Order: sequence, then C-alpha cells, then structure tokens
Amino acid sequence: MTLHRRTFLIGGLASAGVVLAGSAATAVAYPFTLGVASGEPAADGFVIWTRLAPNPLNADGLGGMTSANAAVEWQVATDATFTQIAASGTVTATQAWAHSVHVTLTGLQPGREYWYRFRALGHISQVGRARTAPAVGSSPALTMLFTSCSHYEAGYFTAYRRMAEENPDLILHLGDYIYEGGAGSGVRTHQPSGEITSLANYRVRHALYKRDVDLQAAHAAAPWVVVWDDHEVENNYANLVRADNSPAGGDFAARRTAAYKAYYEHMPLRSAQAPSGANLQLYRRLRWGSLATLHMLDTRQYRDDQACGDGTKLCPAADDPGRTLTGAAQESWLLDGLGQRLGTWDLIGQQVFFAQKLAAADGSKSMDSWDGYTANRGRLQAGWQSRGNTPVVLTGDVHRHWASNIMDNYATQNKVIGTELVTTSVTSSGDGNAADTGTSSLNPHVKFYKNQRGYVRTVTTPTQMNVDFRVLDKVTVRDYPIKTAQSYVIQAGSPGLLAP
Repeated sequence: MTLHRRTFLIGGLASAGVVLAGSAATAVAYPFTLGVASGEPAADGFVIWTRLAPNPLNADGLGGMTSANAAVEWQVATDATFTQIAASGTVTATQAWAHSVHVTLTGLQPGREYWYRFRALGHISQVGRARTAPAVGSSPALTMLFTSCSHYEAGYFTAYRRMAEENPDLILHLGDYIYEGGAGSGVRTHQPSGEITSLANYRVRHALYKRDVDLQAAHAAAPWVVVWDDHEVENNYANLVRADNSPAGGDFAARRTAAYKAYYEHMPLRSAQAPSGANLQLYRRLRWGSLATLHMLDTRQYRDDQACGDGTKLCPAADDPGRTLTGAAQESWLLDGLGQRLGTWDLIGQQVFFAQKLAAADGSKSMDSWDGYTANRGRLQAGWQSRGNTPVVLTGDVHRHWASNIMDNYATQNKVIGTELVTTSVTSSGDGNAADTGTSSLNPHVKFYKNQRGYVRTVTTPTQMNVDFRVLDKVTVRDYPIKTAQSYVIQAGSPGLLAP
C-alpha cells in the first residue's frame, strides 16, 4: 500500500491511500493525484482546492471519474496534526467542473497559519498549509515569492520545490502555468502529444503539470495568487485574435472558452472568477493588511492585437492612443484602486515587460510588451503619479530576471516613478547561461539581467522591500540548489533600486 507524502493517520480521517471501512467506493483508486492548493487569502479566510482524478491523464479529460456527483469533506485546523479543527464541511464535486472543488473559507482569524485536507471516495488527501492575510490596520512583514513560465518539457520543476522550502507567506504565479504546444524535445514529454485545443485536452495538460510532485509541494506550502499569460490558451493570442493559423481551423472563441474553464478548474480561485461563457474576470485586488495591496492584471483577454504583425520592430502604430493592453474598464479599475491608497505598498502583478526596453538604436521594441501599447502605459504612469503612488510592478513572461527603474520620461531619464521586478521562468528556455549580458546603454534604467531559471523573493516591511533574485544552475538535471544572483532594496515612498 502506497502512502502519499504529507499525510497523517490522525483525527477522524484515515491516511492517504487507505480505504475507509464500509465505504461505498472501496474500488476507487486514490483520487487526490493532483494534490491540494490554497489561494486568494483574505483577513478572514482563503480558498482551498482539490480535484478528484484517480486516472488524471485519461484522454476524455474526466480523470477516471464517472458522471456521478461525489461528496468531498474538508477540514481546516490551527495545527498540522488536526487536533484543533477551526472549520469543516462537505461540498459536492460534479463532472461539469471535472470534479474540482473550490471552497471559499470565511470566519477565520487574521494573520495566522492554518492547515487543511480533504476526504472523498474512501481516501484522505495530502495536507496543505495556508495563511490568512493580516487584519487591516496591521503591517507585519510579508515574505512573498513570484515566478512564471513553467514549461514541462524544458526542465524539472526544482524551482517550485525550492519555493516550498522557503516557507513563504504568499506565492504569485504571473502566467504560462502550462504550455499548449504539442510534444517536442526535452527532458519530459507533453501529453496529449498534439497541441491542445479542446476542453478534454486542456484538462489533461493541466493534470499532467499538476501531477508533478515539486509543483504539488509549492501549492501545499502556501496560498497562491495566479494570473495567466498566453500559453494557457495559445502563444501570443490577443483577445479573440490568434497569433497564427497553426493548427489550422477550429473556432478560436470555443477554444478560449475551453481553456479558461480548464484554468479555473485547476486553480485555487474564488467563485467570482468562475468563467461565464467565453470570459473570465481575472483582474482583482487583494489586501495584505495595511502593508500592501496586490492589483492583479489580465493583459491578454482585453488587448488589441499586437501592432505591425507582432515581433520586435520599429512600429509607429505602437504609439496609437486608441490601442490598449488592458481594455478601458481594467485601466480605470487599476487607477481607481491605486488612488485608494489602501496600503503602504501598491504591487501590480502582471505579465509582460512594463518599462521601455529598446532592442536597437533605431527604436525597435517588442510589440508583445507594454512598448507596443505606449499610450496605455503613459496613462497609467501619469495616473499613478497624480495619485501620489510609487508602485512596484511584478512581471513574468520573458524567461529572464530583470530589474528596472520605471521612468517618467525614458528619453530624458529625468525622474524615477516606480520600480519593475521581472522574474525569470521555472523552466522555460532550459538551463540558460549565467554569462549572458542583457543590459545595454540603450536602456540605462534597466539595472540587472540574468539568464537562469528560478524566482524572485521579496520581504516587505512598512519601511522597505528587500529583493533577492534566486537562480538555479540547471533545470535539465533534478534537484539543484538555489542561490541568490542579485539583491536590491526599495524604500517605501521612494521608488527605484538601491544596493542592499
């Protein structure tokens, strides 16, 4: 009999892999193959998630479950041995949502650790650790890790294991949680083997990633806050516009609908984020007491198509004031939230490079970043300055660590108005090359670059943010140690990168 990691024979629930006596489902294989997760912390609770999938890679995307509903019990405790139960209940998992479970907890105490677990079909799940946000009016230090771009084939998820070992208060994932492409060359192989386009395909691909034990460890270690980028649907898509016609044919609106549904089914999101038809409102705000406000953006669902056919080029259309990356409603929502000044720090979690980054002296820029939507960026920068903000922008997408000062005017470099921290990938682009040089005199506000995989660690207090860019020497070999490549300090109310 196999016992799954981080499980206990305690309380009123049997250990993982053990069939409960008298259960009507004694023939069902262990259903918690995809682990457990928490997310969306508030001062009085958080979301806990799991999905019943005894055979998670079945081609029909249903995880080996029948069409029958399943009762899933859950417990939340103030101790890891579940001697002090804080909340418990039962929820119904249905085939319509791939037997996924999202429980939104309320009534918990602010600013403290909790542990949670599930029971269903005669089995007990792994145990997860979560934390509520501190109460408004308090500002304890926040240890937060963030990363992006976890391509299954490109390497092992060692970065996730190291994130779990840091025992953080919060983890952010800034997009490309899965990759949609067909099987290629790498240390591991995608399933299904072709590019995914259907709901069943997206469910199987999410399940493939979720089966990874290092990813499961990171989800079980701390609450997550997630946003997507493009690969959760299709590379470089914009709203309902495809980047190209490969694979050919099909209804892209239906494909995006399927991808969004599968994303929700596999993430610890609140019911407010449940998809409605082809849409899913992912932009939202979370408070960490009076210390920080997280403004989480969606820069894919509402954007105008990339200008001049995408790519990196000199493109006057990139400066068209009518073009948008966020959409008008999200732009207004962000500026309104920044104006509320709910915490000492305003943190903007989003997907693509925010600061200007010239690729050549002729002014060539990436059309897939904020450089391709300069008017939208300019309105946000002017808006936060008028509201007295100096935000820290947290970014993914580019498979490299970068650190930049955000300038009021990039041509004159006259005034620092914010700071951007760009995380590298979990695995995308493989091992990388620590000797690469990415900074340039064309971009004097860009201070740091590192082509290795890993994540960013921030420790934030009311007076300063300590930033560490964490890296792995290899991801094509399992279990490398983590180290810090570069550190910075950001002072509260005084934007810009300082030496520690």
